[in-house]
Amino acid sequence: MAKRILIDPVTRIEGHARISIHLDDDGRVADAEFHVVEFRGFEKFCEGRPMSEMPGITPRICGICPVSHLLASARAGDDILAVQIPAAADKLRRLMNLGQIIQSHALSFFHLSAPDMLMGWDAPPEQRNVFGLVASHSDLARAGIRLRRFGQEVIEILGGRKIHPAWAVPGGVRSPLTPEGQKQIKSWIPEAFSTTRLALDLFKQILDKNNNEMVWFGNFPSLFLGLVGPDGSWEHHGGKLRFSDSQGRVIADQLDPRHYAEWIGESSNSNSYLKSPYYLPLGIHGGMYRVGPLARLNVCERMGVPKADEELRQFKQLGKGAVTSSFLYHYARLIEMLAAVEFIQAYLDDADLFSTHLRADAGINNLHGVGASEAPRGTLFHDYTVDENGVLTKVNMIIATGQNNLAMNKTVAQIARHYIHGPEIPEPMLNRIEHGIRCYDPCLSCSTHAIGQMPLSIELLDVRGQVLDEVTRG
Repeated sequence: MAKRILIDPVTRIEGHARISIHLDDDGRVADAEFHVVEFRGFEKFCEGRPMSEMPGITPRICGICPVSHLLASARAGDDILAVQIPAAADKLRRLMNLGQIIQSHALSFFHLSAPDMLMGWDAPPEQRNVFGLVASHSDLARAGIRLRRFGQEVIEILGGRKIHPAWAVPGGVRSPLTPEGQKQIKSWIPEAFSTTRLALDLFKQILDKNNNEMVWFGNFPSLFLGLVGPDGSWEHHGGKLRFSDSQGRVIADQLDPRHYAEWIGESSNSNSYLKSPYYLPLGIHGGMYRVGPLARLNVCERMGVPKADEELRQFKQLGKGAVTSSFLYHYARLIEMLAAVEFIQAYLDDADLFSTHLRADAGINNLHGVGASEAPRGTLFHDYTVDENGVLTKVNMIIATGQNNLAMNKTVAQIARHYIHGPEIPEPMLNRIEHGIRCYDPCLSCSTHAIGQMPLSIELLDVRGQVLDEVTRG
């Protein structure tokens, strides 16, 4: 008879998920599956809406990364209008996206993942959370909270609110940066640099004590996908698609995101609402790829700013070819936060940010448009088909968490094989599996466009499918 164990606190992932771990005849882990059981519906109910409304609607998919959907949606609108937006609008969108990267990465590292790494994988679960972190590392927790606040204030200064700003529109943006806003953002820069430096130094100490996690937390060959500039530099809003492999070789480069369907296939599974995209030329079995900070740093050749470029050089030394351990998503996030602060500092004195020429006006010139942007969790695609009046007839969104789905499944299986040795699930092992998922910082409400609670349950099944143990959180 299955044993049910209730473990508190609620797991630190955004969304509702379930894991099944399958044992063979000898009681060893044969496979593991990561199921997302929230229903997907956002794409369907957007049909019939005017295309112009989508930048205001799609940020409601998620309260953590609304800016990512705002900007990808606006870019899809640009494509349907067939316009080149004003230079000022492009720079302002970039500035907001940098704020989004900072606020989301700070939440992931300081609030969701640091309790494991600083308090210990085997620490009591009632202590191993953000409240325990505040109690034991109060200065670090406070610095992380303020760094996230900096990113949120960049968003609010530009868009009028921290969450769901209705600011980017097809053809440009609604308002420029003000001198007061410039002054406010500038006042944050020294503290933001100090906190990112503190976090980078801390994580390097963590790495010295977590060699086992580097080996077993999602360390396997895969492809990597991200946007890059024409010179192969790190890109977060614009540029072209690049795929590279686990040896660090570029296998496809400067691909137009508007034609993503020529290279990205989408597979579905009856036991999960989360799709599994893959690199189409290699098929679903050979085309698994990862997106997000780890992937972006693997596919790029330089960050484009000096402090982050030095960190990128050190990061790339951790791999033979590509850096393949998913545990190093944490390191990649910190490097991207550092780069974002550097770019924000460099952008702030650009006179274009104060321009009033912010929008290109046009009618419906294309009946199909695609917008791609780098969300904190990875490359995001919005694909819209409209009629002659600009009313949506079909919507497809490929979310970063979905693109990491195959890799998350492989990560769960790899960790389970290493830590499960019997018919029960000890709590510390459960936490390690959860952290393997947290490396990807999944946003399950984004990837299924759903609302709901955030529990995670794990089932351990024997070769006949009988439940040996079940652990539920939330």
